[in-house]
Amino acid sequence: MNDRTLARRAGTALGLASMLAIAGFTVLGSVFEYPQILEQPTAEILALYRANQVPVMTWFVVLVVSAGLMAPAGIWLGRMTGGRLGRWITAVGVAAATVQVIGLQRWVTMVPGISQDALDPAQRADAESRLEFRHVLVGKVIGETIGYALTATFTVLAVVALRRSVLPRWLAVVGYVAAGLIATGVVIPLLEWASLTNFAGYVVWCIWLLAVSALLWRVPALTASVDVA
Repeated sequence: MNDRTLARRAGTALGLASMLAIAGFTVLGSVFEYPQILEQPTAEILALYRANQVPVMTWFVVLVVSAGLMAPAGIWLGRMTGGRLGRWITAVGVAAATVQVIGLQRWVTMVPGISQDALDPAQRADAESRLEFRHVLVGKVIGETIGYALTATFTVLAVVALRRSVLPRWLAVVGYVAAGLIATGVVIPLLEWASLTNFAGYVVWCIWLLAVSALLWRVPALTASVDVA
């Protein structure tokens, strides 16, 4: 597989990941008040979830697919880059996809049963406790905190790999800025304002992914391998 094929496959995966993420977060923000709803009492989260369960589940599946696309994108970018840097890009891309899929899938696989159990007065307290536990462990720790760190790392590695052959200097800077802002999400439990910088980082990151995707589609055939230093 030559560089052009790998670049176009990676570009397609990154572009789709960005568009699906934008669509998913936009719709979920409308029908489920996501992610602000996560700061509300558990009973309110479950009530709003039940009231809009089908669209909420559908659009969380969209976000799961979006997150999962980071794995093939990392694999193809890694192969395109080659060497030790390429292996790191692949490993971190797959890891970032994995933890985010784990974090997001709870809304499709775990929460439906919990939300129904919460309708039974005898099970309500236990159901709410289970949701809170999964929200902290699966959502905040795995999907968010670890996911933020891995996504930021993947972005930096991608910029390093592409900056000399694909990315113009300004777009490389935008990638670094997006990565830095996303990484601030790691300290959200300690600094509340970090949720705003993290959100801004993801907005910039989604736009950056679309730009990178377009550039990867323009990589000529038989191009030299990207920077592996």
